[in-house]
Amino acid sequence: MIPAPPPPLVVGPLTRTDLVRYQGASGDMQPVHHDEPFAKAAGYDRPLSLGMLHAGLLGTWAAGWLGAEHVRRFRVRFTAQAFPGDTLTCTGAVAEEHPDAVDVELSCTTQNGDVVARAWATFALEESP
Repeated sequence: MIPAPPPPLVVGPLTRTDLVRYQGASGDMQPVHHDEPFAKAAGYDRPLSLGMLHAGLLGTWAAGWLGAEHVRRFRVRFTAQAFPGDTLTCTGAVAEEHPDAVDVELSCTTQNGDVVARAWATFALEESP
């Protein structure tokens, strides 16, 4: 039996400190995520959030639901940008059930309803004792 999804994961509002902390943890020090003049020169109003942060939030939410030890596949597509001040909400649902696994579709949206990332994952189902 597949457990019901947990409540949405809500993170934010994002701060520049959140972005820099993630950059330090991931090793991705691309200046467009923390340096205002660099971000403006790249065509953004301000530094933007990291797509892999959004992917990590989706993975965390899904793994909390179905168990990190059961992840078999995970793919993500980045669809829009998020910025400091945005609040992100991660949700998902079962897309397809298989005899030994379940496919889920996940989304990470801003407070305005913009989908910043979509993900698809497959989780193995626990065997009954």
